[in-house]
Amino acid sequence: MDRKLKAKILEILDRHRLMTVATNRLDGWPQATTVGYVSIELTLYFWCSPQSQKALNLTRDTRISLAIADDVSDPTSIAGLSMAAEAELENSPAEISKALSLLYVKYPEYGPYRASELDEILVYRVTPKVISVIDYTKGFGHTDLIVFDVGD
Repeated sequence: MDRKLKAKILEILDRHRLMTVATNRLDGWPQATTVGYVSIELTLYFWCSPQSQKALNLTRDTRISLAIADDVSDPTSIAGLSMAAEAELENSPAEISKALSLLYVKYPEYGPYRASELDEILVYRVTPKVISVIDYTKGFGHTDLIVFDVGD
C-alpha cells in the first residue's frame, strides 16, 4: 500500500470516534449500528454488550462492513473510509487491556465506567479485508481501493 494513502487512512481513523458497522442478521437483512472504536494502525477495536443484536449476529458471521466519514457542507470535501472486514471476539487479556487503555484516551468521558460496567462488555478486533478511501477533493466519487491478500 502506498505510504501516503496509508497515512490518509490513519489520519481518518485517528480523527473520528464513531463508525457505522453493518452485521448480517439471521433473516438475511443487514443491520447497521453506530459504535465507538479505537485503532492501532489498521486494526480497529469496538465494544458492545453481550446481549446486543450485533454480538448475536457476529457469533454466526464475523463479516462486517463499516463506514467512517465527516458531515460536511461542501460535497467536494467529503472524505472517509468504508471497509469490508472480519470482526472477531478478542479473547487475549493483554489485547483487551490495550484496547481499553486506548478507549480511555479517545473517550476520557468514559472514565467513570472503568469498574464493573466495562467488565461486562465484549471487545471485537476488526481486521480489514478491503478498504475504500473516499476523497472527493480529488473529484466527485473518487475512491482508492485497497484489497488485502491473505498474507497481509
